[in-house]
Amino acid sequence: MNAPIGIVADRTSDFVDTRLTAPGIRCAGCIGKIERELSGVEGVDSVRVNFSAKRVAIVHDPEVDEDQLIAALREIGFDAAPIADNPLGNDDAESRKLLRALAVAGFGMMNIMLLSVSIWSGASGATRELFHWLSALIALPVIAYAGMPFFTSALMALRYRRTNMDVPISIGVLLATGLSLYETATGGGHAYFESAVMLLFVLLSGRALDASMRNRTRAGIGALLGSMGKSASVLAPNGSTSRVPANELEPGMLVLVAAGEALAADGEIEEGSGAIDNSMLTGESTPENVTKGSTVHAGAINLSTPLRIRLTKTVSDTAIAEIARLMDEAGQSRSRYVRIADRASRLYAPAVHTLSLLAFVGWMIAGAGWHQSLIIAIAVLIITCPCAMGLAVPAAQVVASGALLKQGLLVKDGSALERLAECDTALFDKTGTLTLGEPRPDLSNLDAGERSIALALAQSSRHPLSRGLTEALHDCAVPPAALEDVREIEGHGVTGIWKGGEVALERPSHTAAAMSVNLRVGDISHLVRFEDTLRDDACETIAAMRALGLEPRILSGDRSDAVRTVADELGLESDAGATPQKKLQALELLKQQGRNPLMVGDGLNDAPALAAAHASIAPGSASDVSQQAADAVFIGRKLMPVALAIKVSRKTMRIVRQNLGFSVLYNVCAVPLALFGFVTPLIAAIAMSISSLVVVANSLRLARSARVPGA
Repeated sequence: MNAPIGIVADRTSDFVDTRLTAPGIRCAGCIGKIERELSGVEGVDSVRVNFSAKRVAIVHDPEVDEDQLIAALREIGFDAAPIADNPLGNDDAESRKLLRALAVAGFGMMNIMLLSVSIWSGASGATRELFHWLSALIALPVIAYAGMPFFTSALMALRYRRTNMDVPISIGVLLATGLSLYETATGGGHAYFESAVMLLFVLLSGRALDASMRNRTRAGIGALLGSMGKSASVLAPNGSTSRVPANELEPGMLVLVAAGEALAADGEIEEGSGAIDNSMLTGESTPENVTKGSTVHAGAINLSTPLRIRLTKTVSDTAIAEIARLMDEAGQSRSRYVRIADRASRLYAPAVHTLSLLAFVGWMIAGAGWHQSLIIAIAVLIITCPCAMGLAVPAAQVVASGALLKQGLLVKDGSALERLAECDTALFDKTGTLTLGEPRPDLSNLDAGERSIALALAQSSRHPLSRGLTEALHDCAVPPAALEDVREIEGHGVTGIWKGGEVALERPSHTAAAMSVNLRVGDISHLVRFEDTLRDDACETIAAMRALGLEPRILSGDRSDAVRTVADELGLESDAGATPQKKLQALELLKQQGRNPLMVGDGLNDAPALAAAHASIAPGSASDVSQQAADAVFIGRKLMPVALAIKVSRKTMRIVRQNLGFSVLYNVCAVPLALFGFVTPLIAAIAMSISSLVVVANSLRLARSARVPGA
């Protein structure tokens, strides 16, 4: 039995799995420390840290209780708490806190930079001192507030005799602020408040983005679990019914599901027959006919007469809960990108501060005096401030994302561009992705009168095929016929009286095409077939993907005949009837072969694959769950934004490498000058700003990069 996400559950007869939240997890060092030291606690079998969710999953002996695990985490410097009744967690408070700190830092940075311009322009004497004090009045409260996320984390680390990346950051900010305050109080020529505040702003931008991505992942799983019915009408042996919350439902209960109601748990139909909308689970837009003995899943919507269903699983064991668990586990693999970036930051910060300290000690030994030595050390600290390096990636990502947005593709996470650039295989779902997900009827065998009758009948039904028929007939400007006694018979169709005779729009026999309806006018019947049409530019998009070196194919949960038709038209290999688990297996096989797969899908059944793929894209018409799981969303009826995403992301990575190369070159040239005392803190601040502007200007070249591949 799979454990509900984030809740203590049996793993085997000998072990249990406890999951705790640990907000203090900041870097790869934190991950290693927790996994290494907690594994040494008696009774603990294994430990796994989910960096993006800031959670710790511990497999342990039942005799080790939750309080002991929390105490063990606190002993190594991490506050921890049970996830309690909310398996999804909630990072909203942290996100709001970071956004407030970012806003304060941005406000302070802009105002201090305005004051600094006057000083750089030659202001002296009382004017310069006034601007320094004004800068101090702005900077001190800004640094105290905006720096709190770093200061509290650093203090927590030092309290438990460990370090993290926030320790050197805090030291650097406080050192620059302290010297600036000393220079201001003693009438010195320079203050460096803008550098300290700018450093906080850049670092907070990264933290806020990380928190936003964690929230998006959790929101996707929350939307998925929310698609199930919240409660069910349970039938008692005496025939009475009572509304029972979903989390209290148990296998064996008999529930009554009304027309239009979503199922709250998996079960088997005991009485009744009709049609259900199972598109959230299968991705197939055509309603599924069910009868006694059919298995139905949570989240499916009953489109027909009331059904009596015998539950076979609890809410935590439903197919949707399984998909949510797969999404949660698949999302953990993405943390490697965070770890790589964090490891680089951890190496960079201590190197900068060590270099600054060596400059101070070296000049003190050379007899320069503490004030001059500290000035040189601060110049080294400022000139090596990682602003240009910090902007190298996000500046390019922001410009590229803006260019793609103009072409109808929304990139939800800047780091997704990196993964998109690495993709070499593209897996497409069929319904709603390669096709529009809008069944369109073939009206060629209906005359004008029959079309009017069909419209009058279809517009009285809520069936998906009836809605498609209504829309198509409205597009043809067909007027509805005047019918009498129009009635919808759940599970069978719509009937009415026209000129004294019976007319009907019915479900065809089982031998007919699955996507079709039968129009009966007296003794005459016409079979109206439906097709889910391809997107207008599907062929061009597939050709563009191949031109970019990607290998496209179809991976769909739809029927094999429907998939084969689309595959033949596009000239693609295909796999049909793929369950969420089979899609994950296909992705894993590709990864084992050294491939980087791109998943493009829209259905609920695609959500785990979208989360597990190297990169993923969903259409704007996709379910909320799929949109949350995907890295990007394309809007409108065109498929070409998918190919554009690959093209632009690859160019973005070239720009990023150029930016990083320039940042390294800048430091290689500038640091020696600062070390040897040829650069004042003022010149260092100007050089740092110019390096950032160069990076931004280079990134702006991406603004016109979103053009159709091959054009």
